[in-house]
Amino acid sequence: MGDSVTTNQPIEKRPRKQVEYNIILCSGPSCLHNKSSELYTEIVKQLEAFNCQSKVEIILSGCLGMCARGPIMVINPGYILYGDVGVNDVHDIIKGHIVDKTPFSQKVIHEDHLFNRFYRVFGDVKFFGKQMRIALRNCGIIDPEKIDDYLSVRGYEALAKVLTDYSPAEVIHQIQDSGLRGRGGAGFPTGLKWKLTADAEGEVKYVICNADEGDPGAFMDRSAIEGDPHSIIEGMLIGGYAVGAKKGFLYIRAEYPLAIKRLEKALTAAREQNFLGDNILGSNYSFDIEIRLGAGAFVCGEETALIQSIEGERGMPRPRPPYPSVRGLFDKPTLTNNVETWANIPVIILDGAKWFSTIGTKSSKGTKVFAVAGNVENTGLVEVPMGTTLREIIFDICGGIPGNRKFKALQTGGPSGGCLTEDSLDTQVDYESLAKAGSFMGSGGMIVMDDTTCMVNVARYFLEFTQNESCGKCTPCREGTKRMLEILTRITDGRGEVKDIEKLERLGAMISKASLCGLGRSAPNPVLSTLSKFRNEYEDHILHKKCTTGSCQAMLTYSINDQCIGCGACIRVCPVNAIKGIKRNPHTIDSELCIKCGECMKVCKFRAIDRV
Repeated sequence: MGDSVTTNQPIEKRPRKQVEYNIILCSGPSCLHNKSSELYTEIVKQLEAFNCQSKVEIILSGCLGMCARGPIMVINPGYILYGDVGVNDVHDIIKGHIVDKTPFSQKVIHEDHLFNRFYRVFGDVKFFGKQMRIALRNCGIIDPEKIDDYLSVRGYEALAKVLTDYSPAEVIHQIQDSGLRGRGGAGFPTGLKWKLTADAEGEVKYVICNADEGDPGAFMDRSAIEGDPHSIIEGMLIGGYAVGAKKGFLYIRAEYPLAIKRLEKALTAAREQNFLGDNILGSNYSFDIEIRLGAGAFVCGEETALIQSIEGERGMPRPRPPYPSVRGLFDKPTLTNNVETWANIPVIILDGAKWFSTIGTKSSKGTKVFAVAGNVENTGLVEVPMGTTLREIIFDICGGIPGNRKFKALQTGGPSGGCLTEDSLDTQVDYESLAKAGSFMGSGGMIVMDDTTCMVNVARYFLEFTQNESCGKCTPCREGTKRMLEILTRITDGRGEVKDIEKLERLGAMISKASLCGLGRSAPNPVLSTLSKFRNEYEDHILHKKCTTGSCQAMLTYSINDQCIGCGACIRVCPVNAIKGIKRNPHTIDSELCIKCGECMKVCKFRAIDRV
């Protein structure tokens, strides 16, 4: 096929240790925070106590996605899932499942087959039932720090296939035929971006993985790297071959130490096995990857700002054109994709563009990973086929709103996205449908809000984030977002004026049109979308000086009613001595001294404190 090269070095697949059971223990950040490392020590101890350590192999995996139920433990065969596992549960799990061959039902989430080792997640568990894992196919299954584990699930086969069977042009054709679009937010056709870079003039070209994930509540890319770093490396290798690059950069923020550690181990192992370096797998293709650490600037998620940061400059956007595919890193043609995009590449090569293009909708192919956070039962990481509805994600997969509260809004697309209301819940997850509903896909952050949420305060929170993260290069973003934030702060403090709404709309429209980069142009979105859909809340704050949800503390007033028996509990917790009274007599709150912390209301057992 074309000008393909022949590999002379077969991929060595070393078999796993032959055991009766595999215990897969999540070692993602959420489970580590919940002391899964202590579970590992206890598992080893209990296996030794029951003299069955030779029967079991322990696999420390990445995130399985069920962050709300961590620490997570899976025992195979059967892939029986244990959740909320504590150190004191380990004895019963090992004795029951390994020794007595009866699962410890108190901690089992579900006993049927939950997933296989490749792409599809199966089972009756709602969290997994409607998911389809492609980018996250190995996360929660393999040990990300062992290259042999990656090889056991067809790792680097796609690279070998490309080097053996495809010319660079044929690889690009495969990616174009798959319909894959960039998962970093804009949704630009991936194959077209590759072709533009390949066609650009110049002998030196670069490949970049954008792992600078800065959206509040988003952890898709971090989890993919922590759970399966080799899939990103393999994707970059294939991309480098396709566009004619010999050097890649993986740009990741320094505040992701676990992801960086696993990337470094994966790169070292890949070099040792000749998947990176000179004459890869005996071919004439050479390619290597260098990690570059970012300082955590949100703007460096923007492609041109990221490139400036790699070059050692302050991360600030550049005007386009010229586009990075023509003139990018060090003024050379550069291909940039984000983590999730790269993770899809080996699957497309192995299983075919035609197969991949059957998943999703007409214009949005494949799956999408979302980090679901906020007021939802099962917070965590989900991957669904494009075309899945928001209602299915929130209520079927993630279990709905806790505490029997009512769904109020959903923020997609990160701090620059838009708020969607209940009438948008049946919107399909794809680029065009979300844009039509008033938001956008973004990199995959999804924050669910219930009826206790103040939408004015939410808009202020997101705008405060984007204003703090503005690089300051262009006046509309630097000054415009600052003025909008001042207005929103005034409104949430109870000092808003009727003309403030018109000012917010005018400023938002100006910033959206005049800012230099996409981050600046989208910064007003949370304000404009909440003004459109929750205008009544802005009017309540301005006209009636009232926050109906009680979220804006500056607008609250605390008072003591006639239910007070003078127990003194409120006096003891008030940090500013604003409550006065004699024991067994009704107390009073000095509104001038009160800082509205709400501690008195928390401790009062007699509902004697009103908040209005």
